[in-house]
Amino acid sequence: MWETLGTVRDLGRLQDIASVLIRWGFGDVVKRMGMAGVLEKAGRLLHWQAVEEGRLRMDVPTRLRCTLQDLGPTFVKLGQVLATRVDLLPPAWIDELGKLQNAVPALPWDAVLPQLREDLGAEPEAVFARVEHEPLAAASLAQAHRAWLADGSAVVLKIRRPGIRDTVEADLRLLKHLAVIVEKNLPELRRYHPQRIVQQFSASLRRELDFAAECRNAERIAHNFAGRDDIVIPRVYWQWTCERLNVQECLEGVPGRDLAAVDAMGLDRVQLARTGAGLVLKMVLEDGFFHADPHPGNIFYMPDGAIGVIDFGMVGRVTEQRRFQIVRLLHGLVVHDSAAVAEVLADWTEENNDIDEVRLQESADVFVDQYRGVPLKDLRMGAMLGDVTAMLREHGLSLPADLALMIKAFLTLEGMGRQLDPDFDMASEARPYLERAMLERFAPDVLVRRGRRTLSGLVDLLRDMPRDVHRLLQSARRGKLQMHIEVDTLRAFGEQVDRSANRLTMGIITASLVIGSSIVMNSVGGGVSNRWLMALGVLGFVGAALCGIWILFSIWRSGRR
Repeated sequence: MWETLGTVRDLGRLQDIASVLIRWGFGDVVKRMGMAGVLEKAGRLLHWQAVEEGRLRMDVPTRLRCTLQDLGPTFVKLGQVLATRVDLLPPAWIDELGKLQNAVPALPWDAVLPQLREDLGAEPEAVFARVEHEPLAAASLAQAHRAWLADGSAVVLKIRRPGIRDTVEADLRLLKHLAVIVEKNLPELRRYHPQRIVQQFSASLRRELDFAAECRNAERIAHNFAGRDDIVIPRVYWQWTCERLNVQECLEGVPGRDLAAVDAMGLDRVQLARTGAGLVLKMVLEDGFFHADPHPGNIFYMPDGAIGVIDFGMVGRVTEQRRFQIVRLLHGLVVHDSAAVAEVLADWTEENNDIDEVRLQESADVFVDQYRGVPLKDLRMGAMLGDVTAMLREHGLSLPADLALMIKAFLTLEGMGRQLDPDFDMASEARPYLERAMLERFAPDVLVRRGRRTLSGLVDLLRDMPRDVHRLLQSARRGKLQMHIEVDTLRAFGEQVDRSANRLTMGIITASLVIGSSIVMNSVGGGVSNRWLMALGVLGFVGAALCGIWILFSIWRSGRR
């Protein structure tokens, strides 16, 4: 019942989504996903107008980007996340979706002022010496305004878009439903696990909506770089920071995309490229906690040659096991060990049950052979990782989310490094970090610690084994030993029987409510007590109507399945 009411509540948003898809030439998607049928049965009309000829001349990636822009912040953010999935989408799509970074227009000051006033607990002019009403930048979830404290320090107010949480939650509910439909009705997309992608995206987006969590991410990375002066993380002003507002230090540097200003300031491009590479490599290969969206809009080059980093809403985590796999992959490429490369790729895609290991090994042989004889200094890590993801796409395999974020971070980093220095050598910059990671894996203290954990687990297993065997035998003697076997077809049949029983029960309840309410209404006369009886009868009819809606929706959903 609650799911039904939630879907009805989101019908207006579903109609908006369908209309935008039709307008950009994706009407077939609306039909195949069943959106048109839902809206028509709900009495909503869709205008199947002809798509403008100019839009039809656009390629599909461009039309998709424009569609996501028109659908609003949630879908813009979804496009930005998809732009990190180099394992799922080819480079042309990644490049086009990457343009969504600056695709959202800013709101006027009057639209954000009431929420800002509420979060500060006072008028902004009473808290800050001056606030600029014209935004510095605007993104899908927030926009930034510069302000000054009483002591003259410049700060940035990152203000969440008012009312965006309700819109985001409605969009996430619809995306969840659409992912289920896609996975059932579009077999060609099933291998990409749409439900899992939406689940990961929903969790990530909800975290990004909490600006206080973003600030905690920033302080964690700042702690990892404590004592180093080559990276600048903005200071957070916690007295004004909350879920919808982030007040942080304003970095006075050159934006990452303004290379002319870098030259005008007299900064060393080669050193900046090396510094940036070192920062990201340390975060990924040593700390295991990294900025997952290091595009030029989030990078500033400071006058002293340091690099400033902002916007820690999207972060990635790399476990010790993942770091070792990365080292094995790169080492396998250097020494031409295709078996090791294939083994790592199989480990990365272990959740895919339909791996053709023979074909994967053959592809790994070809992949490794193309780097045979290439010196380490001439390896292009970005191109190499791009080839890895292309090979996975060819085999219909997808990477875990943490690896997709890491590879995207490496690709973005190498692209920025090449803009600063055309001779930027990512592989040489990564070599000392990879060597340290390899040595750390086999360092005596690490081996001792790992062996201690393994031995402790073995001792616990041996210690508990007699007791567990005794309990097992006792259960068998008492006839309490049970074996659970799940058969998908039987489970589906059981669910169908359960749904049918629910509908039958609701039908009986509906009929009872109608009959009972009719009897009550026919017996009503005058007087106060009879007015209460009339109200009771009306409530009975309302309940019957709701039960009927639930039954119809349940039948419709079964038909869609």
